[in-house]
Amino acid sequence: MGNKEIRIRCWVELDGKKFFGPGPARLLDLIDNEGSIAKAAKCMGMSYKKAWDIVTDLNTRGKEPYVISRKGGEKGGGAELTAAGKLVMVKYRNLTQKLRSLVSEEEELLAHM
Repeated sequence: MGNKEIRIRCWVELDGKKFFGPGPARLLDLIDNEGSIAKAAKCMGMSYKKAWDIVTDLNTRGKEPYVISRKGGEKGGGAELTAAGKLVMVKYRNLTQKLRSLVSEEEELLAHM
């Protein structure tokens, strides 16, 4: 018998439509690290427009904006996470870690089947 593996993907829906999950979480993480929506999009192999659309959706549908962007100037433009954006990242990481722990426990049980 082959390897048994449990796979799980977790996302949050608002009004029956996907809102936050692995993709947006990765994008926010990269925006936080890179300080730029364009650089984050490039790291993900995603168009700037698609990244901007995701950020706009998060900022519009969330209770508060998750990302603030700055127009170019002497130091150039950029983007950063708001306190709400950082909080959603912490909560999502905690949730996914709990789910991974649960999956690991269940995989242990499957290994003995």
